[in-house]
Amino acid sequence: MSIHAKEKFYITTAIDYANAKPHIGHALEKIQADVFARYYRIKREEVFFLTGSDEHGVKIVRAAEAAGKDQKAFVDGNTEAFKNLKNILNLSWDRFIRTSDVNQHWPGAQKLWTKIFEAGDLYKKKYRGLYCIGHEAFVTEKDLEGGICRDHKKAPEAVEEENWFFRLSKYSKEIELKIKNDELRIIPNSRKNEILALCEQGLDDVSFSRPRKDLSWGIPVPNDPEHTMYVWCDALANYITAVGYENETPEFKKWWPADMHVIGKDILRFHAAIWPGMLLSAGLPLPKSVFVHGFITVEREKMSKTVGNIIGAEELIQKYGTDPVRYYLLREIPSYEDGDFSYKKFEERYNGDLANGIGNLVSRVATIGQKLGNIPFNFAEDIVPGTKEKNSSVFALYDEKVAAGRLNEALGVVWELVGFADRYINEQKPWAIKDEAILKTVIINASWCIGSIGNLLAPFLPETSERILSQIKFSKDALEIKKEGTLFPRLKTD
Repeated sequence: MSIHAKEKFYITTAIDYANAKPHIGHALEKIQADVFARYYRIKREEVFFLTGSDEHGVKIVRAAEAAGKDQKAFVDGNTEAFKNLKNILNLSWDRFIRTSDVNQHWPGAQKLWTKIFEAGDLYKKKYRGLYCIGHEAFVTEKDLEGGICRDHKKAPEAVEEENWFFRLSKYSKEIELKIKNDELRIIPNSRKNEILALCEQGLDDVSFSRPRKDLSWGIPVPNDPEHTMYVWCDALANYITAVGYENETPEFKKWWPADMHVIGKDILRFHAAIWPGMLLSAGLPLPKSVFVHGFITVEREKMSKTVGNIIGAEELIQKYGTDPVRYYLLREIPSYEDGDFSYKKFEERYNGDLANGIGNLVSRVATIGQKLGNIPFNFAEDIVPGTKEKNSSVFALYDEKVAAGRLNEALGVVWELVGFADRYINEQKPWAIKDEAILKTVIINASWCIGSIGNLLAPFLPETSERILSQIKFSKDALEIKKEGTLFPRLKTD
């Protein structure tokens, strides 16, 4: 996977619609991106992690009307909830971009429009089509099932108006070639094949504006103030406006192109077809990779207000804590595919992997080890071959899994080391060892595994990693162990 930058790593998430509060689906994407960001920082790379909110479009207008608020007050409230994810999910993003920001975002978005216009890739025509409010996009009959949007379970609205259109069709073959040769890497391959199939059919030109009389909430078209920029044209520009595209600052030249966009499968076409077409038209480099995740169902059903099964990110954190939620979403949900959430499975994972797994392991070793005081340590002499080999193989496989974007499998590799350390303790029975020299060797080797686990967990469960490494401390010539409470108190379940 060609995402490993030599000098910098610029990673983004999709910016979220500020039409409702965040749920666990939003949390999954932010946590996945956070793992990549933390991982590459640990690799001593300079990382820039961007997220934000998408605040324009018909969907926002209608949601604000339903709430009895004006658009600005409405998005301000919801955007704060998305910003709060930084604290409740322990995210490490560097900047939060808002598309309603007239100072930071608007000038760069309008500059991008102007570049595309100057390239001769925007034209005006009257159009009649089907508009899906949920997608904020025109759709065709082939996108529907029985006249209904597959994702939003609603019929699109028939719209007839004069719009500006982007000549995306002009770039079909070039986009296809860049995806085929992995100049623009789509991860996983199933999503690569999906977008290639669209390119091979020939990409259609796309509507790029709405009449301002019908949609005034948005960025005015620079060369036609009677029109508002199409919400996706506006939203996709955030990846460059956030790093100084308007004035092509040193920051922009440093960070662009992005090394990875992390997005959901429902917006693949926008990021792997429309966005590359816009960049090619404007003469800008393409992002290096697009990482595509699936959806989260709840008890095998799609989350929806109608069913009443939307699980808020904040309520889950309040009930179980940040790292348990991060662990479940990263381990139980396949990185590339759809996954399911249930409280039963969550509590089984918590008790099995966290409380009885890593929590119990650290507690057992720390309880015995702290009685030994500072233990003299020499890596070459004290770490036995089996421990050395297992740790080395785990680190290598872990790096391979993260580089491939298989975050759930990377965590599985860490838990192989948890299992190895548990078996070592059970076989050696340190609680029964009378010879202090032998006991110290056993505790050193078990602690070395735990220290490795703590380091490997740093991108995934940062708080847990810190708590482990504060209890098991290796220096060049000594091991210090200090038990500091229970990592994961066992949950009482029915």
